[in-house]
Formats: sequence, structure tokens, C-alpha cells
Amino acid sequence: VMWCCGPCAMYRRSALNLLLDQYEAQFFRGKPSDFGEDRHLTILMLKAGFRTEYVPDAIAATVVPDSLRPYLRQQLRWARSTFRDTFLALRLLPELDGYLTLDVVGQNLGPILLAISSLAALAQLLIGGSIPWWTGLTIAAMTMVRCSVAAA
Repeated sequence: VMWCCGPCAMYRRSALNLLLDQYEAQFFRGKPSDFGEDRHLTILMLKAGFRTEYVPDAIAATVVPDSLRPYLRQQLRWARSTFRDTFLALRLLPELDGYLTLDVVGQNLGPILLAISSLAALAQLLIGGSIPWWTGLTIAAMTMVRCSVAAA
């Protein structure tokens, strides 16, 4: 897997000890980074040649946001983490299997294409007074695909 979620992740102590210095010296744009540490650690593990696995019968508990503002802040942190760590993951793509490569590309390309489509629709609405049906359909389809992947 490309990302071991914090509350569900387990690591061999010997593997973690090898990467601890890199993990603790996490920077983004020249400043110490304190977000996306679980994704960053997963990528460090993969870069070091360790394997990550999904265990379908694992059980974990975590605290989740119970109102909109904390939820949106959480989503923003996760989005920043995804984009930041993609640059680390790009060097790994040739070594990853097809699914993980597709996951990395989809997590980054999908939101970018959705944003471009939304801006194009807004521009078309402002210039032409209407949005072509295919633009609305494309945005709806991309949103549905993204939501179905997240729900799976």
C-alpha cells in the first residue's frame, strides 16, 4: 500500500530505527513539517526497500472530527500531505506495481482535472451565459469516481 494510516500502521522496530533520522527531519518548503507524517513514513519505508501490506482483518480506533470546521482542516492537511509526498513518491513509481502507480497518479491528477474542469465551466458560464451539458456531466462523473474510490 502507498499509505499506512497512522492509527492502523505497525512497523518493525528495526526498520523504523533505520529511518528515524529522516522521519524526524521532515521539512516542507524549508520549514519543519508536522502534517502527513504517516504518509511520509510509508514512503520512507518503501524508498528503503521495505514492503507495506494491507491487513483486511486489522481493527483500530481513532478520533474523527465531529463538526465541519475541524473536518475541513483535516482534509486540507491531508491534501497538502498528498501533494507534498507525491514528489517523494514519483521516484518510486518505476519500482511500484501498477495499482500503486495508478493510486499515486489518481490522487493527484483527479483533483487537478476536477479543478480545471470547474474553472472552465465557470469561465464558460461568465462568457457564454451557460454551461455545456458535457461539462456538467464530466464534473459530475469525476466527482462520482472520486467519491466511489474514497468509499471503497
